[in-house]
Amino acid sequence: QVQLVESGGGSVQAGGSLRLSCAASGRTLSSYAMGWFRQAPGKEREFVAAITWLRGITSSSESVKGRFTIARDNAKNSVYLQMNSLKPEDTAVYYCAARPVLGTEYTYWGQGTQVTVFS
Repeated sequence: QVQLVESGGGSVQAGGSLRLSCAASGRTLSSYAMGWFRQAPGKEREFVAAITWLRGITSSSESVKGRFTIARDNAKNSVYLQMNSLKPEDTAVYYCAARPVLGTEYTYWGQGTQVTVFS
């Protein structure tokens, strides 16, 4: 089992920044990849960014490249999503998730944190 707890959401004006945190605990995290997803009202959940615990290999969606950065702190078992130049369309509930590094399905999910960007 892997437990994930997100924090850091809130309301911010367009152009501003927020940093989301995800505290992970449980199984050997080095064998997992961590991801951030988001779901806006009336829309499907979409992938935002991912990082592997062991080597720190990252990926992100085109919609956030150049604005969002994913990072991890192995000592703190935490993953972060630094969000800059926020836009109203970034408004969503953001979820932290974990999947086996050799797998494709994210099997563990946090409870989500709300991000609201107003113009």
